[in-house]
Amino acid sequence: MPEEQLTDQEQQRRAKLTRLREAGIDPYPPRTKRTHTNAQAIAALDRATEDAEPLAVSVVGRLVSVRIMGKSSFAHIQDGSGRLQLYLRRDVLGEEAYDLFKRDLDLGDFVQATGQLFRTRTGEPSVRAEELQVLSKALQPLPVTKEKDGQVFDAFSDKEQRYRQRYVDLAVNPEAREIFVIRARIISALRRFLDERGFVEVETPVLQPIYGGAAARPFETYHNQLKQKLYLRISDELYLKRLIVGGFERVYEIGRDFRNEGVSFKHNPEFTQIEFYMAYGDYQKVMELTEQMVAFAAQEALGTTKITYEGHEIDLAPPWRRWRLRDAVREITGIDYEEHRDPASLHQAIVQMGGTPERKANWGKLIDPTLINYVEPHLIQPTFLHDYPLEVSPLAKKKPGQDHIVERFEFFIGGMELGNAFSEINDPLDQRDRFMASSEALASGDDEAHPLDEDYINALSYGMPPTGGFGMGVDRLTMLFTGRDTLREVILFPHLRSKE
Repeated sequence: MPEEQLTDQEQQRRAKLTRLREAGIDPYPPRTKRTHTNAQAIAALDRATEDAEPLAVSVVGRLVSVRIMGKSSFAHIQDGSGRLQLYLRRDVLGEEAYDLFKRDLDLGDFVQATGQLFRTRTGEPSVRAEELQVLSKALQPLPVTKEKDGQVFDAFSDKEQRYRQRYVDLAVNPEAREIFVIRARIISALRRFLDERGFVEVETPVLQPIYGGAAARPFETYHNQLKQKLYLRISDELYLKRLIVGGFERVYEIGRDFRNEGVSFKHNPEFTQIEFYMAYGDYQKVMELTEQMVAFAAQEALGTTKITYEGHEIDLAPPWRRWRLRDAVREITGIDYEEHRDPASLHQAIVQMGGTPERKANWGKLIDPTLINYVEPHLIQPTFLHDYPLEVSPLAKKKPGQDHIVERFEFFIGGMELGNAFSEINDPLDQRDRFMASSEALASGDDEAHPLDEDYINALSYGMPPTGGFGMGVDRLTMLFTGRDTLREVILFPHLRSKE
């Protein structure tokens, strides 16, 4: 940034940087000599007996508070494990080092302190600093809480600013850091749950010549050397099922998927999804595994299966409610869509209810928004809605005796859909017919329709056993577990509009 655009504080910090260098001090040294984290130092002090020799430590962290009192001062440093107090005396630290601390160090700077652990008269664990080293000079001040007219204001609470400068958000808001600690625990728990049940974690292509596995518009890119159009994957499904064909019986993947669609509190162009596929399973067996897995993840990440979301007390412990989609729609909207098998009739019934359905939507695509707009908000406790229209489920196996319904479920918690699962089609001829119908819709302008994937059909023609498949958004699960109302709170660097 040009000098004339710097604030007074930024100019002062740069002047201090210059003085440090002129004094022969490297304000950005290449390494440290930390012996303990702050938490480890406190734990070591807690374990020490009264007659034990004082323990010498070297600790590091960001300066988050400073209280100067003439010839002695107190400060707090914060590392990833927590805060620790430093006690600095001119006669212990040395006159030159103490004056440097008072004159040239600021809140936000990273330092290393070496000295003996002790407790102050108030009992606070502290380090009596004998050496102090600058590790990184911060040239911009961190925002701090301010008080005005008797009210306390958080200086970094603007949501968009927090998302754009997540590094500052994490530095000053410990609750933001805790969200991502919980997220990491969730992912670790999901892995452990599946690993313990014989699933193999795999990796499948992110760049795909034919996208598939979901109804979504993809992002396009181009490989210059191969002169080939490629797509960022919208799902991992078709590649994971190829592995079932190849002899793996249980596989899963946790990774990024990409959909070129609208942004909302529960949609981001890139998101983390977990998908698993189990041979010799069906959607009923996947239901059982799903409720067990989500409850396990909650217990591991939060220490309980009972959570609060949007003011609702929710119990994630199995068993969850199983509710046929037809019954749910009928009970909440009064419409029995099986009595309106003609799209025009169903369209009219939805209009009479007060809805605004698309005029050219087919039967299944009339039911889907009815579910989203009218049924989903009522599904607070964990609920499986099952048996979906074929038209919106091109990869799910037909329900025996009902050619227009498939063995599919979605599950909902807190009024939000979190996952989707099928009994997978393993009949290559049926799958080809579905793809052809979807391809016609794609050619007619439905940019979320599924394209034809000849290689996937070829894979099925070698035989795939009965298989149950599952996909769940990890971001939405983290929203649920942390009580957040938007994906942007649980994604470290969410996509935002450019400032321009």
